Amino acid sequence: MKSIIYSVILFFTFCSFAKSQVTVHKLVSVGYAYQNQSFGEVGGKLLFLKNDDVIFRTGLSALMGSVNNKWAIMPKLQADFLLNFEKNVDVYHSYYFVAGAEVTTKYIAPKVGFSLFGIVDLMGGYGFSLDKNGIKEKELKGFNVNFTINIPIVLINDLTK
Repeated sequence: MKSIIYSVILFFTFCSFAKSQVTVHKLVSVGYAYQNQSFGEVGGKLLFLKNDDVIFRTGLSALMGSVNNKWAIMPKLQADFLLNFEKNVDVYHSYYFVAGAEVTTKYIAPKVGFSLFGIVDLMGGYGFSLDKNGIKEKELKGFNVNFTINIPIVLINDLTK
C-alpha cells in the first residue's frame, strides 16, 4: 500500500516538473466487479492527459455487495495506464490497451484490458489476498473481472444546463 502511495506522489512530482502541460479530467465511475464475489462499484477518477498515446488514470471507489447474506462495503484505490501508439489517425484512438492495478483492504490485483474512448472499460486480472479472513468470512482471491463506465464531469455539467 505504501509503495502505491509513493508511486502516486512521485508521479505528481514528475508532472509538476514536466515542461509540457498536463490536462486533468475528472470522471465519475460506476461499474461491476467480480472478485470471488459480485460487487457494484461507485467512485471517482482523475485522468491525466499529456497526449493521446499514453494516459495515466487514478481513482478511488467503493465496492458494495452482499457477502454471505450480509451487506459489505470496501474501499478501492486504482491506477491505470491507457496505451495507444497509432499515429496521425483519430479513429484508431477510439480504443486503448489498459494496464494497471487495484488495491483494497482485502486484496491487491494487477489488471489488463481494453477501453473504448477511455469511457467504457473491460478489464481482468488476478487478485492476491491481503487478509486471510476476507470480508464477512469470505477470502477474496483468484481471477477477477471489471466492467466500468467512466463519465466525464464536464459532460454531466453540459447535459444538466
